[in-house]
Amino acid sequence: MSSATPAAASVLIGRFQPFHLGHLALLRAALAGADHAVLVLGSAQSAPSPKNPWTVAERHHLILAALSESDRARLSVVAVRDYYDEARWAAAVTFEVSEALARAGHGHASVRLVGHGKDASSGYLRAFPLWIPHELPRQAAVDAVQLRQALWQPPAAAQHALAALAPLMPATTFTFLQAWLGSSAHAALCEEQAALEAHRAAWREAPYPPVFVTVDTLVTCQHHALLIQRGRAPGKGRFALPGGYVEQQESLSQGALRELHEETGLAVTVPTARLRGQAVFDHPQRSLLGRVITHVWHYEVAAASLPIVGGADDAASARWVAFADLPGLEDRLHDDHFMILDHFLGLLPR
Repeated sequence: MSSATPAAASVLIGRFQPFHLGHLALLRAALAGADHAVLVLGSAQSAPSPKNPWTVAERHHLILAALSESDRARLSVVAVRDYYDEARWAAAVTFEVSEALARAGHGHASVRLVGHGKDASSGYLRAFPLWIPHELPRQAAVDAVQLRQALWQPPAAAQHALAALAPLMPATTFTFLQAWLGSSAHAALCEEQAALEAHRAAWREAPYPPVFVTVDTLVTCQHHALLIQRGRAPGKGRFALPGGYVEQQESLSQGALRELHEETGLAVTVPTARLRGQAVFDHPQRSLLGRVITHVWHYEVAAASLPIVGGADDAASARWVAFADLPGLEDRLHDDHFMILDHFLGLLPR
């Protein structure tokens, strides 16, 4: 990778969960020698999780609070969702950066991409061949995983751990996290983390990393989609497609219909339903449970009115949601289920 190549504009991409001194050093490097910088906030519409605890607005505030007024004037911040499709994600990033630079009066500027290739998660740095790469060494002895991990414990213990880590983050981040600990959001994510750790512990003695196979069903009727609200962690309270793990003595399609009936009470039969599509979703990062591959079937039910449904088994509730209302639920949907809905229903512009 090339070193500091002069460029009129710089781009820095990250989730910044939370924003720490290593991030701040990278951002200052992006601003140095550039007329304008664009910071891309990833995982923009994700439901809160131990991996993505804070909203775009919260992260945006923390980033700007750590900068001088003059640096803020030379910075644009844009947000991009997780598409679980690198080509589509890279196209969205490129578009948002181009729009931001045009608004700032630098629409024809050359662009350098600032980043630190810490591990496989930094592969995105190679997704923009038209930008000038500017890879930097590790900027501080800290990473966001370390900071987040310290928070998933009771508030008093988390406050103590946070205080020990205070030198690794801007004072504004430390103050924000102090106030956040003990909130209802913090308590819910502690429950999430405990469920994830219990799941990982159950598989720790496996002779090789497990790969899980799940099945989900999208049922549509009268321009509505059938969703459940999950009744337990991980993902407690989030909306999702009805589904679950396939059992040993059933086919994938049988498992999908079984889970649909168990969680919603709806039985899909050939005379009343038409198979509209089927797809596999296998992005390695689609689930915090680990490597989870899901097979999804889309059935359209022919009925004059929406069938009666009710949550059962792992589902706290089940309901029909109008297609027009699905985009408003994006940050309340489990894992990549919004992108699954988009795949079948075309909710986002292409």
